[in-house]
Amino acid sequence: MNTFKVASLIAAFGLLAAPQAGLAADAFSGAQKDEVKKLVREYLMEHPEVIADAINALQAKEEKAKADKVTAALKEKKKDIFEQTDGTVLGNPKGNVTLVEFFDYNCGYCKAMFPALMETVKADGNIKLVVKEFPILGQPSVTASKAALAARKQNKYTELHLALMGHKGSLTDDAVLQIAKDTGLDMAKLKTDMSDPAVTAILTKNHALAQDLDIQGTPALIVGDTLIPGAVDKKRIQELVKDARS
Repeated sequence: MNTFKVASLIAAFGLLAAPQAGLAADAFSGAQKDEVKKLVREYLMEHPEVIADAINALQAKEEKAKADKVTAALKEKKKDIFEQTDGTVLGNPKGNVTLVEFFDYNCGYCKAMFPALMETVKADGNIKLVVKEFPILGQPSVTASKAALAARKQNKYTELHLALMGHKGSLTDDAVLQIAKDTGLDMAKLKTDMSDPAVTAILTKNHALAQDLDIQGTPALIVGDTLIPGAVDKKRIQELVKDARS
């Protein structure tokens, strides 16, 4: 017994046949409608697994639609993902595999994955790592991203990125600025550059791209035509790089 049987029961009372016959729903008497409701209810009470089957089928359909949408977006936004780096490239700029990470400096999962990610990039030597500033965990995250992007004008993006990712615990606005100072940045220039509309434009663009790709949290990795939401271990990162090369 399955949902097809339920449809058959309803059809028996003419409800499914009604549109084909050009009949309005109110062409059926109240008694007929009540009988159909009773019959369907009795069937579902006797076979509750039908509801579970229907829910599972709906979820599977929705997940496939979501996956298809992401796959299409990865192809459509390929240039924005892999080529529009905004100067936030770690590893080998000419690497034969490009790994893209959407991250937040206050994301515990991003920080937990960070050592494995950097170890893989360093040991491999031929990975281009594009990091996409994606602050979604509050104002300090935005401050950290703005500071990192502003540091590009002093050629210290990598240094500040590493320092911020290596910070233990949550970042505050004051902590971000102190880390920047400790990294050797000219603070007066940094603060001026942080207010540059071009910095805000990059963050806005990254958020729009993440939305197009249905990225709802951090970290999120992209390798080739594959998007992996959530943190992964070193072995998985290495497998993704290997698959991309093959």
